[in-house]
Amino acid sequence: MDILKNLELKIAEAIKHFKEQLAGIRGGRPSSKLVEDVPVEYFGQKLTIKQLGSISIISPREIQISVWDRNAASAVLKAIESSGLNISANPEGNLIRINLPSLSGERRQELIKVAKKEAEEARIKIRGIRDEINKEINRQFSACARGASASAGKGGSASAGEEKKISEDDKFKFKEKVQESVDKTNEEIEKILENKIKEIEE
Repeated sequence: MDILKNLELKIAEAIKHFKEQLAGIRGGRPSSKLVEDVPVEYFGQKLTIKQLGSISIISPREIQISVWDRNAASAVLKAIESSGLNISANPEGNLIRINLPSLSGERRQELIKVAKKEAEEARIKIRGIRDEINKEINRQFSACARGASASAGKGGSASAGEEKKISEDDKFKFKEKVQESVDKTNEEIEKILENKIKEIEE
């Protein structure tokens, strides 16, 4: 049914956004995900760092960006410094080096709080999607009830081509499936959060 497909699409979009938000939170180890999607203003275009160069990790705590066009180096550097990631970058020709100092215990706790906040916002988003889909289910059921009543009054069946409608049995089945998807998604959010916390604590 279109209702459940719509639910899946909205949930997938919400999870993608959640993962992107967590990717911007620094972990205990350097990761290309920290900078790869940072937007860069380059010759009037909005591009990401991963579109402008290759990103590699130099152990133990360095991220190295090699831009393909040397002229892009200053734009990438500016984007990193204004990204809100609170990291410093050093340019060397077409290379940009980012050295990540070890996280203090206090800073780790701050980042964990941010990750948990993102997880809670993701759960709120999922609840909103659930409520929106359930309203659509109720709307289609109400349309079905009205159609049945009108049909009975006229002594005939509703004409083909009318808006999609669902029965009472379908209404409960759809709502059960919606809740199952929501529960499964909340479990996924929790696992993603747990992995992020482990990453921060490393």
